[in-house]
Amino acid sequence: MVRRNDERRAALVDAAIEVLAREGARGLTFRAVDGEAGVPAGTASNYFANRDDLLTQAGARVYERLQPDEATIARQRTAGRDRETYAQLMRELVGRVASFRTGYLALLELRLEATRRPELRRVLTERVRADVDANVTYHEASGLPGDAMAVKLLILALNWLIVEQLTLPDVFTEAERDQLVTAAVDRIVAPEQPPRPTPRAD
Repeated sequence: MVRRNDERRAALVDAAIEVLAREGARGLTFRAVDGEAGVPAGTASNYFANRDDLLTQAGARVYERLQPDEATIARQRTAGRDRETYAQLMRELVGRVASFRTGYLALLELRLEATRRPELRRVLTERVRADVDANVTYHEASGLPGDAMAVKLLILALNWLIVEQLTLPDVFTEAERDQLVTAAVDRIVAPEQPPRPTPRAD
């Protein structure tokens, strides 16, 4: 029977994320999760129906932990609405995501595993699609420059920059990373057009 202690379950899923990042999907076993979490052998098998269940919950947990906290959201709501502010927000986003190194590496492992597991692919597809939609909706309500296409292009560009930083950190320095983020915003987000003058009626 699957147990319902939510705090213990979260600790086990967090342990699974660490195992995924360190050992890869092939190394993710209930025994390895128990060891990482420091709990008695057999604990994880009481909380997850099977390995697919554990993989799926690990993916959801990574996205949950990548969400900005309330203080960050409140500060963003009071920030400016120009491209420089947009670039600063994106630099902070890349820094926040990159700082959760094991989470992002685990997510990459899950994406590779999803090519072999249809159910995991379905869950990750739904989660990523929802994340893209939420980013577009937030952007459209924020008053920041750029349209939905710019948001999607930035997601694609910045995700690969994060992959580069986490897997080959010596390719770009942190200063270069910030410059690349700024350049991406400058080149993808079209400058605001001044309002057209209203034609005079003769």
